[in-house]
Amino acid sequence: MPTDTDLDRRVESVDAHAHLDKYSDDELDSVLGHIEADHILTISVSVDPPSFARARAIAGRCRLVVPTFGIHPWEAPHFVDVLDELEALCTTSQMIGEIGLDHTFVTDPKCRDAQRLVLATLLDIAVEQRKVVHVHSTGAEAETAAMLWSRRIDRAVMHWYSGDLDTLMTLIDRGILFTVGAAVLHSAHVREIATRIPDDQLLTETDNPGGQHWLTGHRGQPRLLHHIESELAELRGTNPERLRSLVRSNLAQRVCDDPHVETWIDLLERR
Repeated sequence: MPTDTDLDRRVESVDAHAHLDKYSDDELDSVLGHIEADHILTISVSVDPPSFARARAIAGRCRLVVPTFGIHPWEAPHFVDVLDELEALCTTSQMIGEIGLDHTFVTDPKCRDAQRLVLATLLDIAVEQRKVVHVHSTGAEAETAAMLWSRRIDRAVMHWYSGDLDTLMTLIDRGILFTVGAAVLHSAHVREIATRIPDDQLLTETDNPGGQHWLTGHRGQPRLLHHIESELAELRGTNPERLRSLVRSNLAQRVCDDPHVETWIDLLERR
């Protein structure tokens, strides 16, 4: 597998939301090899402290991997009694995510209350630390948006948005970025969403390895991103190379003045 010193240190594609910690040790050599060979800047979000620790270890093997700390809404009930421990972990993370609300797959009201409490805490930390947030909002899109607006957060990335079009337009009006991933290959509704996102608010993602597995039963691999890019390019009347350039520019513009990302922002800008 190529090492970091073998890279010419440019980025071709952006996978703005993946879970590299979910790959086994046996899979990682191949996964990182594909990321490096195809020059895919990969933001590896976390769902809890152990997954963040593993993502950081993986990032130590490849400069194209950016680990971020978050508490996934499904994990929120485990952290309501240790909220004071989250700030220190956020401090060590360049961005904060995956965080958010989920009212589709979580139906227990007590768990939903825990989600709100944990999300509120992490959003407040993000405001204090001036960091980009990566947000999960399934089934709770309007409520999630309201929590962002109440804190005047506009540097947010909405992961796999699949909600109603009215809330989508509200989020668009606020300048939020959106990741579009494997669902665009399978869902007419997501394809409709993908055509409505303005050029300057579009990012690409895989949600590997679990997103593709949820949709098809097969574990996602980094090169899934190229199928997503091709589908998006066709939907939006462009070509994959122009789409990749657009996505690189969108991420670079959103973090260009962010001191937390100095270790990799130059990779986006180096052509």
